[in-house]
Amino acid sequence: MLGSTHGTLTTDSRRARVIACGEHRPGPAVHGRAADDLDVSGRPLHADIPDLDRLFRPGSVAVIGASDTEGRPNTGVTRQLLAWAGRTGARLHPVHPGRSHVFGIPCAASVRDLPEQVDVAVLLIADPLPVIEELAEAKARFAVVFASGFAETGPAGAAAQARLAAATGRSGMRLLGPNTNLNAFEQFREDLGGPAIALVTQSGHQGRPVFALQELGVRLSHWAPTGNEADLETADFISYFAEQPEVGAVAAYMEGLKDGRAFLLAADRAARRAVPVVAVKVGRTETGARTAASHTGRLTGSDDVVDAAMRQFGVIRVDSLDELQDTAALLARARPPRADGVAVYSISGGTGAHVADLATGLGLRLPVLSQARQAELHRWIPGYLNVANPVDSGGHPVGDERGRKIIDSLLDDPEVGVLVCPVTGPFPPLSDRLVRDLVDAAERTDKLVCVVWGSPVGTEPAYREVLLGSSRVATFRTVGNCLSAVRAYLAHHRFVRDYRSPFDEAPRTPSPSCRKARELLRQSGRLSEHAAKQLLRAYGIRVPREQLVTSAAAAVRAAGLVGYPVVMKASGARIAHKSELGLVKVGLTSAAQVRDAYRELTDIARYEGVALDGVLVCQMIEHGVEMVVGVSHDDLFGPTVTVGLGGVLVEVLRDTAVRVPPFGEEQARDMLAELRGRALLDGVRGRPPADVEALVEVVLRVQRMALELGDDLAELDINPLMVLPRGQGAVALDALAVCR
Repeated sequence: MLGSTHGTLTTDSRRARVIACGEHRPGPAVHGRAADDLDVSGRPLHADIPDLDRLFRPGSVAVIGASDTEGRPNTGVTRQLLAWAGRTGARLHPVHPGRSHVFGIPCAASVRDLPEQVDVAVLLIADPLPVIEELAEAKARFAVVFASGFAETGPAGAAAQARLAAATGRSGMRLLGPNTNLNAFEQFREDLGGPAIALVTQSGHQGRPVFALQELGVRLSHWAPTGNEADLETADFISYFAEQPEVGAVAAYMEGLKDGRAFLLAADRAARRAVPVVAVKVGRTETGARTAASHTGRLTGSDDVVDAAMRQFGVIRVDSLDELQDTAALLARARPPRADGVAVYSISGGTGAHVADLATGLGLRLPVLSQARQAELHRWIPGYLNVANPVDSGGHPVGDERGRKIIDSLLDDPEVGVLVCPVTGPFPPLSDRLVRDLVDAAERTDKLVCVVWGSPVGTEPAYREVLLGSSRVATFRTVGNCLSAVRAYLAHHRFVRDYRSPFDEAPRTPSPSCRKARELLRQSGRLSEHAAKQLLRAYGIRVPREQLVTSAAAAVRAAGLVGYPVVMKASGARIAHKSELGLVKVGLTSAAQVRDAYRELTDIARYEGVALDGVLVCQMIEHGVEMVVGVSHDDLFGPTVTVGLGGVLVEVLRDTAVRVPPFGEEQARDMLAELRGRALLDGVRGRPPADVEALVEVVLRVQRMALELGDDLAELDINPLMVLPRGQGAVALDALAVCR
């Protein structure tokens, strides 16, 4: 088991440039919250922390539908609940209309006959709705509903689940389920120390590998099986677990999310507390998303957006249950790193080279050890072996006192924060002596020591007794899981060290730009390019010099004012792809060309049956990097902001990055760093570097639009946004906007 020292994170008070342009004015309570606890669109800025103490540690429990008749399913459940109540010190009250006693305990005929107000009511009945209403009248605090046949079955089931949620909501009682199971009532080992993992799963069986970590000495404190989440959801439990002093990490298996905003607020609370959240989230593929919906009736959401939102708020996403197990265990118990360098040490050159390749491929930094350090290592390792990192001992030195000296030397290096030692297979007595030295060395250092025990057997004393008996060594069975867990560990601590909650920086009041923009959004449907650019102007986003004209003569006058060469475009709300229809003319350099272009554009529009509000005569801007910046709406998270390579490349390469507002300048820069074509902004093949600062500014201003205009702005697409050479800004050459 590893030690841990995590605490509350202190956030930086600096504000992102554009997000901060709205004033912060405390105001009256709105829907139960102070106005300054809501963002500009009226959404909460902080997670509510439900009081779940009585759910996990109740004083009294009622079992509705209790049974002691052998062979009946309810009998086994009642027996388990009786044992659980005994362990937690709760009073158990069976409820059944046809029994006077269950397992020797007096049985109430109905909820109304219960001898006291209960903290938790467990419903083992097929139709829970009538009993939920009775429990609400009896002031029960929590209800746990096992029954299935709700939202996971389709519209009729979803309607039944909505009635269940409404009945619960009217009473103030909280509901776990429906379609949940007994995982909340498992027997947790109480003989294990150190920080614990808190587990939340929508599918109970998928939490079994994490629960089994107790057999390897890893402590678990809670298990919340959320099922269909008619009321209590994953976000509630993450918020609650992040506040529990014994929780070192939260492990989650999610098939879908009930409320994307609530999830982000919960992740934000965990990030503020520096509590890592490790999650498997299904839905990467269409098949996975469809299967998840049939299991719990939850939305899986657009996976690109889900993935980006998790990274944005520090949730560590893993793909498999064994990764969830290993990564959560490491993050729960390892101390913060002293350095981000990884040293690979093995008794085989081939093993070391292989692990070093995998580590480097994952982005881990393997620093080359200093000449002085290498010289020291060569005091114990033959001179023909590599000790630059990875370090190859050749095997024999680990069999005597030299082995411990090598390990101590590596751990003493200031650039090394993590030591990874792969033991490909047991090779007594060398492997036995090696792991003993690693365990002893780990006890005296505050650096992370990871051992990969590669034996397929796993019954060797060196593994079962020495490694698993250690309170300081992190032991893995596969190199891949070890390295991905180390990467997550280092990334998590970098993240929380620099974390500034975007919700603290979110605007609370509308800007003057918002008031101007709403005037333009009064109509519904697609705006013309001219109107869309007026929307951008309202938010300070630069557009070309241009004029909207309705005659050839006016076009010539406009070209003279704009300055040759010019671009001419047909402008109308129904025009989506002007270039494909021949409704764009570029590089016009004379009055004659402008007149001819005007006539041709209007003729094409009449032929195509496209209504125009005029023809745009625009300044022609060249010599920049074409980007796209846009807003769209996700079913789970609401408005999202996208940036990527623009022009025709957006459809060919689909090289984009997405974020969920609110976010600050650092996240805007991270979006650019994710692009495969990021190098284009730095200047390639003799081209000058682009004005990245101006691009970041546009992304933040578009985010402000998304936050302030909310659902009124259904879609925004600035393409291309021409990013000019450094210091010259960025210009929106074309824009599409759709109003609801």
